[in-house]
Amino acid sequence: MKELELRYLERLSQLYPTIAKASTEMINLQAILNLPKGTEHFLTDIHGEYEAFSHVLKNGSGAVRRKIDDVFGNRMSSKEKQSFATLIYYPKEKMDRIRKEEDDMEGWYKKTLYQLIEVCKCAAGKYTRSKVRKALPSDFAYVIEELMTEKAEMGDKESYYNAIVDTIIRINRAEPFIIALCELIQRLTVDHLHIVGDIYDRGPGPHVIVDKLIRHHSVDIQWGNHDVLWMGAAAGQRGCIANVIRICARYGNLDILEEGYGINLLPLATFALHTYGEDPCDCFQLKGSSSENPQEMLMDLKMHKAISIIQFKVEGEIIQNRPEFGMEKRNLLHCIDYEQGTICLDGQVYNLLDSYFPTIDPRQPYALTKEEEDIMERLEKAFLNCEKLQEHMRFLLGKGSLYKVYNNNLLYHGCVPLEEDGSLKVVDIYGHTCKGKELYEILEHYVRKGFYAVDEEEKEKGKDMMWYIWLSENSPLFGKDKMATFERYFLAEKETHKEKKNAYYKLLEDEAVINGILKEFGLPSEGAHIINGHVPVKTKNGESPIKCNGKVLVIDGGFSKAYQKETGIAGYTLIYNSYGLILAAHESFESTEAAIEKESDIHSDSVVVKRVLKRKLVSDTDTGKELREQLADLERLLEAYRNGCIKEQVL
Repeated sequence: MKELELRYLERLSQLYPTIAKASTEMINLQAILNLPKGTEHFLTDIHGEYEAFSHVLKNGSGAVRRKIDDVFGNRMSSKEKQSFATLIYYPKEKMDRIRKEEDDMEGWYKKTLYQLIEVCKCAAGKYTRSKVRKALPSDFAYVIEELMTEKAEMGDKESYYNAIVDTIIRINRAEPFIIALCELIQRLTVDHLHIVGDIYDRGPGPHVIVDKLIRHHSVDIQWGNHDVLWMGAAAGQRGCIANVIRICARYGNLDILEEGYGINLLPLATFALHTYGEDPCDCFQLKGSSSENPQEMLMDLKMHKAISIIQFKVEGEIIQNRPEFGMEKRNLLHCIDYEQGTICLDGQVYNLLDSYFPTIDPRQPYALTKEEEDIMERLEKAFLNCEKLQEHMRFLLGKGSLYKVYNNNLLYHGCVPLEEDGSLKVVDIYGHTCKGKELYEILEHYVRKGFYAVDEEEKEKGKDMMWYIWLSENSPLFGKDKMATFERYFLAEKETHKEKKNAYYKLLEDEAVINGILKEFGLPSEGAHIINGHVPVKTKNGESPIKCNGKVLVIDGGFSKAYQKETGIAGYTLIYNSYGLILAAHESFESTEAAIEKESDIHSDSVVVKRVLKRKLVSDTDTGKELREQLADLERLLEAYRNGCIKEQVL
């Protein structure tokens, strides 16, 4: 035996010090390999819509309802099943209503407890008893395990279970027990969660979503451009900070910063009121703001304009300092004729909708005033020193990446930059030319440098790269020729607002191109899928989320209400279980209260994208591959014990 292998096996023997322990682990691993594959749940483009996100997480995009159908079949009516599903999603709130309507609560408790135990058994069927045991709520772990475990040796099983249930009800623990069972069903129904980008911006609760994800039992995240924008802001990158505040202001969500993260915006508010006090700021109307206070709305408009002008200046400085980014065309302040109130773009002169720029010096249009510089210094410190924001970004860094290959699926948020002929686009990143998979990896490398690099120059490169990823045409997370923020605010001409998409989006039905992307990331052309979001699917126009004969699935979650008028639905999510891939379409989420009161569910329709002929097992997954490698190592350890190369550590 080679010395290196012997040293490895000696280390492994510390975990399994005897033949008996190594053998037991091998039997356990082999048992796991023969269990059904766990259910994966894919969500993308959540955009701060916490209530809708929470509901989809609870219902597993229809997975919980399918479990109910599997268990009860024709024993329950459709209405009863929906009521039972609502109980599983919102047990406490649902029971508050049932208590007001039900005359025989003791009978209801007994019936419901038995029904929930049946669903628990079904949901637990694809896991080892050890894994189920770890998922059990600590307060009721022993009792739930007793109720879920068949006791073949017991003669009167019914009396045994009835005694347990009757005691739970008698000592007034039925409702906490029901809540625990409902949460266990949610936990067991979905084994792993994939968030394919864009947790942040537009909606009011991204910080609440991240808090929930931090507590989730198994999750990975593929960063979206909005996520990387917030990561850049947390790292202190000024262009990212200005964009984050502008978007929060635009959607009437400054509370996210002030209350959610405790970032003080008073200096910006004071400056905005002083500078734009008499300015109606008509070009800076808010989107989807729920504020009914006219003064607060007017204050938000002024802050919106103030931070937008600061953003254009700060970004202009970045572009000047980073000529390698190749974004000179996006510097527009020097193209304005401040006396005439016009701007010249590509040889065409346009009238500006707003020409009141008291803080811009036409001779140095990208220079911040003293007050603006002071605001940015304060904001930079506030973002860097915000403990909760830094905790959330560490979570995104720890659980996240720009792409992921998982169980023969390639996950990324936006696109793989392509040329018009479908070939991989070559991009220059700080003097290094790269494309495809390497482009993703180098960009991710710089994101991490922006937080962790010791060398200050490299750290600054990383911070600026996060801003580049947010809006560059060469960024796989953006994938358009420009971000027309300035044009949308200041120009009426719609042609100036157009953002041309990368060729990737035109070539999604080209099988040769898609096969080339799969190959680039080490996946086969048959049986593999690309799963991504970023661009809403316009279902009302007949567009399908299923592209290239099922090889590409565009599942923009459509959680953001801002997009639902143009899409016609509230987007898509995806379930991948042991039987295949199921695409779930969603209706708009009204509210948590409506979901409980009306027993409504935003999961409206399911399409089976792919059904396997033979049920997939754990052995068919990436986890299975890892377990087989562990088995092979244990086989070698067992052999080493038996041939005397390593001795057992008998205590």
